[in-house]
Amino acid sequence: MTDPDLLPDDAATLPRRRGRAILAVIGVLLVAACLRPAITSVGPVLHRIGVDVGIGPGLLGLLAALPLLAFAVVSPLAHLLARRVGTDRAVLAALIMIIIGLAARSLAVPGLLWIGTLIIGIGIAIGNVLVPAVVKRDFPGHISPMTGGYTATMNTFAATASGISVPIAALAIGGSSGWRGSVGIWLLPAAAAMIIWAVRMRLVEHPTAIVPAGIGDHDRRRQRLWRSALAWQVTLHMGLQSTVFYTLVNWLPAIEAEHGTTAAAAGSHLFLYQAVGIAAAFAVTVLMGRRDDQRGIAIMVALPMLIALTGLLLWPDLVVIWAVLGGMTSGSSVALALAMMGLRTGDPADTARLSGMAQGFGYLLAAGGPIAAGSIRELTGSWSAVIIILIALTLLQATVGRLAGRDRVIGTTS
Repeated sequence: MTDPDLLPDDAATLPRRRGRAILAVIGVLLVAACLRPAITSVGPVLHRIGVDVGIGPGLLGLLAALPLLAFAVVSPLAHLLARRVGTDRAVLAALIMIIIGLAARSLAVPGLLWIGTLIIGIGIAIGNVLVPAVVKRDFPGHISPMTGGYTATMNTFAATASGISVPIAALAIGGSSGWRGSVGIWLLPAAAAMIIWAVRMRLVEHPTAIVPAGIGDHDRRRQRLWRSALAWQVTLHMGLQSTVFYTLVNWLPAIEAEHGTTAAAAGSHLFLYQAVGIAAAFAVTVLMGRRDDQRGIAIMVALPMLIALTGLLLWPDLVVIWAVLGGMTSGSSVALALAMMGLRTGDPADTARLSGMAQGFGYLLAAGGPIAAGSIRELTGSWSAVIIILIALTLLQATVGRLAGRDRVIGTTS
């Protein structure tokens, strides 16, 4: 029989529990808001950066790829930082690094453009890896909707950064150096996220630790992951969709410029490309919530990009249509890739490891996209070869996604 004396206490603590739950959600979403703008704000003003700093397409491609190279190196190590200082402290450190990098990159000091970009990449890499593990830990029964929420938040802020980058650069004082203000303004939401996350750390209780204590268990889990075909399928799917996304985010304005599109219009198209991804991310998470098998979804989400790239190659003047279709794939693909890190693992510790593996090797592959695209453009004098390669990568993404989408868990069936 229920003790009536307990009821008032339960009623008193219910609002507090709800408040902490809301704060936990807000914290995750604010971190997600900081994981893309520092990158997507660069593409629309990449030409301005080249003019101001005096570098050509090849080095600009390297600059665009530098965060991805940082992702590749740091992502496999992020869970080790979480083991040493705790997951929440590691996320806080990531936010601080993003703030420092944004501030450094915005200063007109030789070398800080590269150093700041590298620091930003390291901070984002840590956040990229640990946010899926935090979702697995704090929202184990709501992985798909929470993944959809933070993916949509990433896409929203990524799209906004692309859309307002050129106008802010035009308004800023400093001529060709106005780009520094347009890429540096994202320090403000990062600072807000840091404050909220610090408050969250003090108030929100976590039911389980992400990282297991036993070193031997850690080694066994790592070996199992590296030997898992399923883990490599998830990794390759992550890398392929990231390669296509970051190549287009950085070079789509330049592709459009060769067909007479103004910088402002190209920036608005890039905004549209990413804004459509917001709705697409939500839609695909609804579908994932209704089924345990994602094979059909993996193929379905790749189709719009295939149409978009083919259209961009043959009918470039219809770029608005291709931006909408491409955005559908970009938004839904990253949501699917991130969700599979939780869906294909049995606990938060394995989620963190798979996230590190998938994003480490995946972004190493993706880093080659902007660099190769810039180099191929310099060699051929055209973007056609780049677009054809992106079509092939999207086909491969659909194939690998179908394999990774099977209803299995690493360590039990692979």
